[in-house]
Amino acid sequence: MVKKHGKKQRARQKSRRTGAAYASASAGTTHEHTPLPDMAVLEDLPHHSGRKLDTELAARLVAACHAQCRPCQKTLARKLRTEQRPTLVALAAAIYGTLPTPGFIASSTTKEWAPLARAGKTDPAAAAAALAAVEAMDDASASDLLEDTLDHWAMVNADPAQITETVKVVHDAPPRQRPANPMDAFRAAGVKVFTLDDLDLGDDVDRYHLQANYGVYVGATNTPDGQDFPMLTLYPETEDAGIEDLERRTDWEHWGLHGMPDMDPRWRLRARIADRSLQGLVHVDAHGRDDIELWRASETVSMPDAWWDLLDRAQHALIVGPSEPEALQDTADEGKLLAVVARVSFV
Repeated sequence: MVKKHGKKQRARQKSRRTGAAYASASAGTTHEHTPLPDMAVLEDLPHHSGRKLDTELAARLVAACHAQCRPCQKTLARKLRTEQRPTLVALAAAIYGTLPTPGFIASSTTKEWAPLARAGKTDPAAAAAALAAVEAMDDASASDLLEDTLDHWAMVNADPAQITETVKVVHDAPPRQRPANPMDAFRAAGVKVFTLDDLDLGDDVDRYHLQANYGVYVGATNTPDGQDFPMLTLYPETEDAGIEDLERRTDWEHWGLHGMPDMDPRWRLRARIADRSLQGLVHVDAHGRDDIELWRASETVSMPDAWWDLLDRAQHALIVGPSEPEALQDTADEGKLLAVVARVSFV
């Protein structure tokens, strides 16, 4: 009896130490997802307000996410949110301290907490408030924040250098740089440059065909919670269309096919109810006027009933590009895939 009790006690201690389930610890079947990322860099963040972090636990949890090991994720996540709220704060702040918005698919808990993470980069009071808010959360709210956070950490390469870079960007993330306008070189050399705006041609000129144009492929994807979601893939239709053009004309984020990009309500996918067709993809200014047109339907094509019904339910669509559908993964791996979630405007 004493021997069996001692074995149980050692299993419980191993379970607490490793984060493994008690049954696994008892059976000696615990495992590690290697290589473990070096998460000690989380201690550089201000959001934990000097509280002690369990960086080893954070490393095991991130590694389990990369390995897509649900049992380990579940066990380690439970330990993190019940025993290590400061570590949860650091993991979450490393992500949401860098993002301009948490994204429309984030939980309400994350949406409410994310502004504190962003403000905490430079404001010690906000950093302390971010920690206090998480420590005051009930288990359900803490679970929501952690789940949203891990969706993002799953996208970060487990290489130590990449982990370090992810955390460093919280402190001094530079603004996204648009590609240089080639006309600026002419202006700097004293060459007079005229644009369409300078010529003041009014509304008589259709500028769409004077700029880079794209074609679209219709498809669907899944949100992180498993919901079907409509998707359009843009591919270059003119020689000047491509990643540099999209980076110059949009603020879309680089996307790695994980999670979902942010929603920008000024990007509109126009759809005509009468014939269930797509009309175009535009960006509108503060007054609701079109200021960017990336795609315009050249002919009327009615969408399949199932896809149209999905569009009607979602009222939004994921827009990605520039890429051919079969090359999405390769394009994303090269860091050349941009994405945004646009509103659907039914006309």
